[in-house]
Amino acid sequence: MKFSLMYSFVVEPGGPMSHLETFREMDRLLPLAEQLGFHAFHTTEHHFQNNGWAPNPLLVLAKAAGLTTRMRLATNIMVVTLCQPLRLLEDLLTLDNLSGGRVTLGTSPGYVSEEFSAYGVTYEDRFRLHEEIIDFLQHGWANPSDVGFEGKLFQVPPVALMPTPVQRELPIWYGVSGPKLLARAARRRVPVTASPRHALGELVEHFARYEQVAAEVGYVPEERPVIREAFVAPTTAEAERLAGPALEQMFSLYARKSAEGERGLRNDNGDLVTEASAVKFQNFASRYMVGDPEVMRRDIQELIDRLSPTEIVLRMQLPGIPTDALEQSLRLFAKEVMPAFS
Repeated sequence: MKFSLMYSFVVEPGGPMSHLETFREMDRLLPLAEQLGFHAFHTTEHHFQNNGWAPNPLLVLAKAAGLTTRMRLATNIMVVTLCQPLRLLEDLLTLDNLSGGRVTLGTSPGYVSEEFSAYGVTYEDRFRLHEEIIDFLQHGWANPSDVGFEGKLFQVPPVALMPTPVQRELPIWYGVSGPKLLARAARRRVPVTASPRHALGELVEHFARYEQVAAEVGYVPEERPVIREAFVAPTTAEAERLAGPALEQMFSLYARKSAEGERGLRNDNGDLVTEASAVKFQNFASRYMVGDPEVMRRDIQELIDRLSPTEIVLRMQLPGIPTDALEQSLRLFAKEVMPAFS
């Protein structure tokens, strides 16, 4: 089993960790994570949130490329619909070269309306625009000497790009969960990366829909990455003391968007969240892997039994958790959890 580390750079407003400190701790912890055996480093994207998030995942991965030599580097996910397509292709080609061919593009049409409004992108066009951008990226990656593209929503003149890619194909994952989007991922023959906002039962249903369409088109996915919020400590009480408030902060965006009617979020009882303040740690416990090493091993085994992931992406960098505590969690996970799944 491959285990990977995710950073989202979310901080608690007025809390003990600043954004600057979360970026700086990469210098200390990413080389350590690679040494401990973590397979990849993932980061995500959101904009204009009061608790941060990373607005530019490719810049984050460029820094990560300089701190590591073997770890895969993944956007999980990037909202490519907010990007100028030609510039995005050039940035991805540059990062592919900087990292020696270690880049994976996890992508999504996006769902946070204020992000589209601020960037001047029509919210209702995001699904069509997303597919067209991915068409262009795949075309340009395969044909860097002439990336000319005639789409319905944008056009690119016949220009040549440098540098040329290191990887023969750009690895693409879709971070989606709706039935139509899952079908699009299967028809494009790309893996789906499972969001941490969904309970295991929901993810089982999502992958069933995805696999049904994949079978219809003769596609057999070779990757199944699954993201889970995670934190391990010597005792479960200590892990919950540190991670409980942090996870409520992590889920605050999901709760607000559900309350605003943009993207529904359901708690462990199946109830739709209609108030942004409704997220409590215990009400969403099935989404998390938080506890001592024994609890972590049990939860990972359940995840494997139900979803058969090829890679488990652990979002362990959580708001307000000090760097020393995160380092302890990484070391404890590598020492007492990873070997059980090697």
